[in-house]
Amino acid sequence: MANNEPTAGSAGIRPRSEAWKTALTVLQSAKPSLVPEGAEAMTVLVEFPPGDPGTPPHRHSGPAFGYMLEGEMLFELEGEPERVIRAGETFWEPGGDVIHYQDGNNQTDVWSRFLVTMLCAPGQPMLTLVDDEELARRQHLRAPRA
Repeated sequence: MANNEPTAGSAGIRPRSEAWKTALTVLQSAKPSLVPEGAEAMTVLVEFPPGDPGTPPHRHSGPAFGYMLEGEMLFELEGEPERVIRAGETFWEPGGDVIHYQDGNNQTDVWSRFLVTMLCAPGQPMLTLVDDEELARRQHLRAPRA
């Protein structure tokens, strides 16, 4: 064979699977801004105990793509109403100058766990907290609260 792969009839070799043709399910698709040269990608696991409010308001230097593994998260980005993300659902944020207000555990009796893959701008931290002064200046950009 030209590709030097053993054939299915060779000793100890299993036949090639066809499952790969239907194994992939697209859970989320987004069009992030251009990824600059030298950007760093990282995947992190975030785990919050029951009722934990999560990370204080912050921003990410680049886009973030997430998948909720367990529990629920109260999620809020600047300019969007807060919403609940449940296990099996995805989320994304563009990063940059957008404030991420909430990512806390929405349930008081179980942990919340989610995976996030982030693209960090070169030489910038993955997460930067936003101070109270900036929150006050940008209050007009936050979606109305229920």
